[in-house]
Amino acid sequence: MTLDALRTPPDRFADLPDWPYEPRYLDDLSGYEGLRMHYVDEGPADAPVMLCLHGEPTWSYLYRRMIPVFLDAGYRVVAPDFFGFGRSDKPVEDAVYTFDFHRDSLLRFIERLDLSDVTLVVQDWGGILGLTVPVDHPARISGLLIMNTAFGVGATPTDGFIAWRDYVAHTADLAVDRLMARSVGHLTAQEAAAYEAPFPSAEYKAGVRTFPALVPTDTSMAGVEVSRRAVRWWSAEFSGRSFMAIGMQDPVLGPPVMERMHSVIRGCPEPLRIEEGGHFLQEWGGQVAHAALDAWAT
Repeated sequence: MTLDALRTPPDRFADLPDWPYEPRYLDDLSGYEGLRMHYVDEGPADAPVMLCLHGEPTWSYLYRRMIPVFLDAGYRVVAPDFFGFGRSDKPVEDAVYTFDFHRDSLLRFIERLDLSDVTLVVQDWGGILGLTVPVDHPARISGLLIMNTAFGVGATPTDGFIAWRDYVAHTADLAVDRLMARSVGHLTAQEAAAYEAPFPSAEYKAGVRTFPALVPTDTSMAGVEVSRRAVRWWSAEFSGRSFMAIGMQDPVLGPPVMERMHSVIRGCPEPLRIEEGGHFLQEWGGQVAHAALDAWAT
């Protein structure tokens, strides 16, 4: 694959708060040769895997409050940045970004690292994509920690999502730092800036611009069929451990959506409802991670 892509200068990621992790890269994903994907990979190589998948418009930095909890519990933590985000390469043409472009890159990433005994840790697009992984690799998945997200089955979107999709469609240079600061009141200025770090200018933000429009909100859209197959797997075939946490203040993928999700995940226990939590629930991630591990220990 030969694409015109940008690579964020490494000095943009210097001295990020609470982010001591060594960057790792793959540039040989099948079908994506020449594009470099960044990921965090910490903990024992032979330990069960927490695969942490971010969404729009964030990157693996979103998991900085959860990663230490998982590592202290003995897990291996793997957290990739989707192409167009974080420290991964960023194709400049909006048309490059499709549902299958992102999903296939995730599958190739999992295959390339040969990840097994995987607990999916998902939110937003991390779930829209990550929840479909068992359609191709059911034997690799052993658990699920799910936060505010949905299946892309072509369902009518919420008013909150429509407003968000329309806003991004008309905002070529989304101020990611200001968005995150508004969404998460306890963020410091330095933390908010870390979310803007991957994007020196608007031309780096094609991935950010396109993600909302790719959400399968109509039955004719790409991703619907594989998402429907995923629903069937999670409801009928999944036999692993699960845990759900809901950010109750999320206007886009909040309680009504998550209660429907809860009804689909086979064997999912009563959710943890974080009353002050918003869409980016990983920013309450220490609480979520500890609660999940406690639940699984009983």
